[in-house]
Amino acid sequence: MRPNTLKEIWARGEAVLNGWCSIPSSFSAEVMAHQGFDSITIDMQHGMVGYQVAVTMLQAISTTSVIPLTRVPWNDPGRLMKMLDAGSYGVICTRINTAEAEEKLVRACKYPPMGFRSFGPIRAKYYAAGATHGGGDYHTHANEETLVIPQIETREAIRNLDEILQVPGISAIYVGPSDLAMALGSEPRTGQKDPQVIEAKQTIIETCQRHGIPAGIHTNSTEVAVEMIRKGFQLTSLQSDDRFLMSKAKQEVNAVRDALKVQSRVS
Repeated sequence: MRPNTLKEIWARGEAVLNGWCSIPSSFSAEVMAHQGFDSITIDMQHGMVGYQVAVTMLQAISTTSVIPLTRVPWNDPGRLMKMLDAGSYGVICTRINTAEAEEKLVRACKYPPMGFRSFGPIRAKYYAAGATHGGGDYHTHANEETLVIPQIETREAIRNLDEILQVPGISAIYVGPSDLAMALGSEPRTGQKDPQVIEAKQTIIETCQRHGIPAGIHTNSTEVAVEMIRKGFQLTSLQSDDRFLMSKAKQEVNAVRDALKVQSRVS
């Protein structure tokens, strides 16, 4: 089974730069995967992506060495197993608020005796084979190589974070900053600088560092991504494919219109 290079990055004490795909397209996923990210997450919670398209996106990402991850919409064992069988090398799961919920998440993602994941890595065995590694041993190494990443985004989750991080099999945690801000009574976007939100993020970082578990977070700009990495986050998502498309298209359209206005005034 090919190794999960994200674990190697974390072992060196470095940060993973993660891409984010909300557009249901194998081509956009392929383009994103060729831009230098360490990993790409297919968003099946808020993104427009269904299972069949997600499989084609996983196939597109596998044309590179980038590690494919999937965010699932809920702690649903059937969905979790199906995405791992499709070749995702890790799952991010929303709304994990207790150690009991995290235990359920881990058990759904791990083969016995660690969990109850059903055997049937239908595509995963081919992806795991890669160019130089055999895929027939997938089930032997999957528990070690695939990542289980709960989202921490509520007051309850922060209160229980110490217990959540002690659950065997947890790989990292991920902060949804907008949901976290709303849970703390702030606005999802403008509230990121509110004191209680900043304090919560710092608490999460410190608690994760105490347990030796990487903390991840979504960011909406280069500046915020760099700031979060410097603060101690080791899995940082940089915007998303739809935001890149929107911002670049808007920039180019405005540039053309501005140039034409200047030309019109000169003439």
